[in-house]
Amino acid sequence: MAERVVVTGIGIISALGTGRDAHISSLRHGRTGVTPAIHLQSIHTAEFVLGEIPASNDDLAISLGLPTGDNGYTRTTLLSLAAMQDLLQNTDVDLLRREALAFINANTVGGMSKMEDIYMDVISPHGDERNIKYINTLDCADSTETVAAHFGLKPFMATISTACSSSSNALMVGARMIKQGVVKRAICGGGDALSRFTLNGFYSLKNVDKNNCKPFDQNRNGLNLGEAAAYCLLETESDARARGAHIIAVLSGYANTNDAYHPTAPSPTGEGAVNTMQKALEMAGLQPQDIGYINAHGTATQNNDLAEGLAIQKLFGPQHPSFSSTKPFTGHTLAAAGVIEAIFSVWAMEEGIIIPNLNSETQMDELQIKPASALVENVRLQHVLSNSFGFGGSNVSLVFSKA
Repeated sequence: MAERVVVTGIGIISALGTGRDAHISSLRHGRTGVTPAIHLQSIHTAEFVLGEIPASNDDLAISLGLPTGDNGYTRTTLLSLAAMQDLLQNTDVDLLRREALAFINANTVGGMSKMEDIYMDVISPHGDERNIKYINTLDCADSTETVAAHFGLKPFMATISTACSSSSNALMVGARMIKQGVVKRAICGGGDALSRFTLNGFYSLKNVDKNNCKPFDQNRNGLNLGEAAAYCLLETESDARARGAHIIAVLSGYANTNDAYHPTAPSPTGEGAVNTMQKALEMAGLQPQDIGYINAHGTATQNNDLAEGLAIQKLFGPQHPSFSSTKPFTGHTLAAAGVIEAIFSVWAMEEGIIIPNLNSETQMDELQIKPASALVENVRLQHVLSNSFGFGGSNVSLVFSKA
């Protein structure tokens, strides 16, 4: 039987805070990080609530031991550095430098948040030449290279941008590289910072709620955007046990498919989501009834929640496991969403809890199922499922199991 790939390290920063304790506390007590924004400057900012990280760029730089002000780092990179720093606090960094390592990173807008602020200056013939250094940060791979260099890592690097499923695909790629013997370990995840481009773009699609979002609710009115970064350290179970590492969970199954239906809308009957979840279960050697909790993609948009709800209903039937969307806690963090929600799924299994679907009030007319509306404790969870469904019909499902 093929070696199992396990999770042995986690680093995370979101609107809920930094690290495990801050997130577990918020998930247990139903505290959302979605509030009026402080740092994002847009003509629309005051109209919305956002999952914005309270720290300013200078605050983030100070926590990382970097100079403040015009330091060449974008907010996307600073968030990714903060998440990686959190992961490496409990990791043997020398081991990562010594043995074959992959760093599979994900983001969708690169350094857009910085370029928006300096764009007019950059295109001006009399602009400040010091701003030229930020042009390359528009490449999504810039933050990948900067993070690796900052921590003295020289890994195999790849940057993935498949919209909202980006960091879930990053976890898949890392796991496959380990199973194929290409690397010993892989750090996989992603990060995205809020930007005017993102907020105004989603606003133009008319799928952003000005109030706190309501996934899987009859009266849902769109998503809340957020920003975050998170990473998981993956390795084989035998390597982890040989070095005495704490095994957080087993990445027992994964799959990705494509709807090939529409640039932004999922297939309305949910067949793409069904196919992805089914393939992930097959890889894990599990039946639908083995899953104890599903962290749904659940964007609170009309199309997504209906398609995903129908898919869960079809695959799992009336005895479906508890499910919830955790986006009301963090906002939709785009490229970071997949790994953030994978981590929440793993922590739910560790803690024995069902995370509540905040703001859920009215059952959807089209569904016979509804999400968990309140925290449930002391639950024995052996296997959990995390869904990420991106624009372009890019679907990913991940199955995590207890070691």
